[in-house]
Amino acid sequence: MQIFSKVLRDTDVHVRFSFPTHCLQHLDFAGNDSVDLHVKDSCGELRVIRCLKRNGVYEKPVLSMGWRDFVADYGLRVGDVVVLHREDDHNLGSQFRIEAKRRSSLKLFGKEVWVEVTRAN
Repeated sequence: MQIFSKVLRDTDVHVRFSFPTHCLQHLDFAGNDSVDLHVKDSCGELRVIRCLKRNGVYEKPVLSMGWRDFVADYGLRVGDVVVLHREDDHNLGSQFRIEAKRRSSLKLFGKEVWVEVTRAN
């Protein structure tokens, strides 16, 4: 199940990645203000990316620790798209998968083509 898909902005690439509050329902904070997501990237590497939420009425979530490493490893830039998926397994519990896509210069039947971003390092 897709949790979110977002076109990267400058802040997302250079500081931290914020995403819609309604996505918090898919994450288990267990009463805390942060949760470490164990996320598998497109190379099959297991990464730990911390998700924080603000206290108070507006719980805007952000990915912080581990996010910038992912950006650097994949050479992500403004305009790329990041998608986070949650896959539920009865034996293993929830698993997360992250992927990055970039707009291709090609068009197919008049539509933009998005390609998977491969690891740069």
